[in-house]
Amino acid sequence: MSNIEQAGTYTLGDFTVNRMGYGAMQLAGPGVFGPPKDRDGAISVLRAVIEAGVNHIDTSDFYGPHITNQLIHEALHPYKDDLVLVTKISARRGDDGSWIPAMAPEELTRAVHDNLRNLGLDVLDVVNFRSMHGLHGPAEGSIEEQLSVLAELQHQGLIRHIGLSNVTPSQIAEGRRICDIVCVQNQYNLAHRADDALVDGLAADGIAYVPFFPLGGFSPLQSETLSQVAKCLDTTPMQVALAWLLQRSPNILLIPGTSSCDHLTQNLAAAELILPVDAIAELDGIATQPVT
Repeated sequence: MSNIEQAGTYTLGDFTVNRMGYGAMQLAGPGVFGPPKDRDGAISVLRAVIEAGVNHIDTSDFYGPHITNQLIHEALHPYKDDLVLVTKISARRGDDGSWIPAMAPEELTRAVHDNLRNLGLDVLDVVNFRSMHGLHGPAEGSIEEQLSVLAELQHQGLIRHIGLSNVTPSQIAEGRRICDIVCVQNQYNLAHRADDALVDGLAADGIAYVPFFPLGGFSPLQSETLSQVAKCLDTTPMQVALAWLLQRSPNILLIPGTSSCDHLTQNLAAAELILPVDAIAELDGIATQPVT
């Protein structure tokens, strides 16, 4: 058994994935734009991910754009039979690196074909529609048109499973009336707990919840409580934050990202960390404390 398998597995559609996965966003250049400073290093990280037993990689063709998917193809194709590649669509990048909504039917269709081409696939395992109604967090707005496009592409055999990202509970309900939803990807971590009820509701329905920014986002989560718990357990705050998520609910799948092999090893080691009950109680209180 590899270290990450100690965190268990979860059924994602018709795939079985280890709950500790990998997010490829940081493999692109600064601001998730342009090529990496160290292309060979990025290739090495991706290969180390697979060697460690990870079989769930989160990516998108708007990382770079195109760069991250091309790196994945170069490093890992032909892919292992059990590797699940999850991508997301609904945005494009401006020449200045800006994030521009791209939710029109023709834009979504083009994005699916771009992902297929750059990943070297005939069918995408999972496509997450990321709602751009809210750029920096979920915002209400119908996603019926967009999900109908993805459902048609699924019918054509280009997509196996569909997920949602940056969405509200009502958008999830709307999406589930159109097609099966296998996962929801929203911001969630020790300090940002708005989705607590949603996590539990999705767990009851057998739908995976995939938190992005599990360590706070581009500005790392800073908390005296987190630091103290990590010190007592002789581990790092990052590992504690990831372990808390794994113990929070069995439907949570993690996709921490890094462009460093050393940092990758640290992240994956969180799968071995079992937090005691008193530590969890302390960590649960972080959401009500000031966090810088």
